[in-house]
Amino acid sequence: MVSRLFALNSNVVDTGTPPIPAARAWMAAYDGAAGPPIDLSQAAPGSPPPPALLERLAAAAGRPDIARYGAILGDAPLREAYAGEVSRLYGADAGPDDIAVTAGCNLAFLAAALAVAGPGASVILPAPWYFNHQMTLQMLGIGVTPLACRPEDGFVPNPTAAEALIDATTRAIVLVTPNNPTGAIYPEGVIAAFEALCRRRGLALIIDETYRDFLSNGTNRAHGLLAAPGWRGTVVQLYSFSKAYAVPGHRIGAITAGPQAMGQILKVLDSFQICAARPAQDALAWGITGVAEWRAETRATINRRIAAFETVVNACEGWQISSIGAYFAYVRHPFAGVAAERVAEALARQRGVLGLPGSFFGPGQEGHLRFAFANADEAAIATLPGRLGGLAP
Repeated sequence: MVSRLFALNSNVVDTGTPPIPAARAWMAAYDGAAGPPIDLSQAAPGSPPPPALLERLAAAAGRPDIARYGAILGDAPLREAYAGEVSRLYGADAGPDDIAVTAGCNLAFLAAALAVAGPGASVILPAPWYFNHQMTLQMLGIGVTPLACRPEDGFVPNPTAAEALIDATTRAIVLVTPNNPTGAIYPEGVIAAFEALCRRRGLALIIDETYRDFLSNGTNRAHGLLAAPGWRGTVVQLYSFSKAYAVPGHRIGAITAGPQAMGQILKVLDSFQICAARPAQDALAWGITGVAEWRAETRATINRRIAAFETVVNACEGWQISSIGAYFAYVRHPFAGVAAERVAEALARQRGVLGLPGSFFGPGQEGHLRFAFANADEAAIATLPGRLGGLAP
């Protein structure tokens, strides 16, 4: 008897394999000659959570009441605390009804995208893009319209160019600031112009601010959109607690949106998560104010690493930083005509430094590598000139 294989979802089959595990395999061939390996591939916090937050996580995990299902949109204490944080940062009037708590920011993006678009619709995505955004849209059968961002513009997207891409299928424009992969920080005026464009054309503006806690010292917010009347009809803001609180394994993100979008987001979250992990929700409701000083110190540390990385790479002949900010540097490599993946693999195998090739973040990126330096201390960063110099891909 001949058996037939069952069919697979073509949208998933056609989606690329997660790239970071594949890249990490390159490090297996590194012999240690250049020093300890330096993993700059993933946006991972460089330090553990503060002890007080760990204690609250442990205590919450031991409570029988938290072992039960929670509210679909998140437990009330965290929604209230986070709404207060949003209001403080943005001069907004956000309340708990504007907040949904999600199992990480990737799920927040999926919920937002699925709430506003479906098969046959499309979303404008600045390129280079965060690969999980593109992967999610492809798996959902939502078209991706690339909005090319140029090195000469610091990889900041152009609202006029975006408007030229809008057609009858367009449902949303996505912004990520500070950006992954480029580190670009979008000027407030550019963000405001995108909001005005979306409002005028009846589109959602999905703005992912996963890395907002690492803006340069003295810059407290990326935009003032949430302080403006009517924001709930256009803006869907995404956030991750993973980075600023050093809890990526606990998978907690958030969505800030108005009632029209939130009603649909609730349906998505009920189907995909039922509720986000409750011990982390309990601890973070306290942590928003409870570890504020620790968060400020972490921000200062990341800003020092930005400065250190910029100084070091600028001293490496042929290597050029195109954009840098928050966790990321997007760096032009000196090997004209050589594929970015070949350069990244050689750097990992020969010198023990793992960055990701620009080609992982969309077409036309062969000249760049992305380095996520947040989990590398300044001593490790200082070794980069000896590792980048003389590389032979």
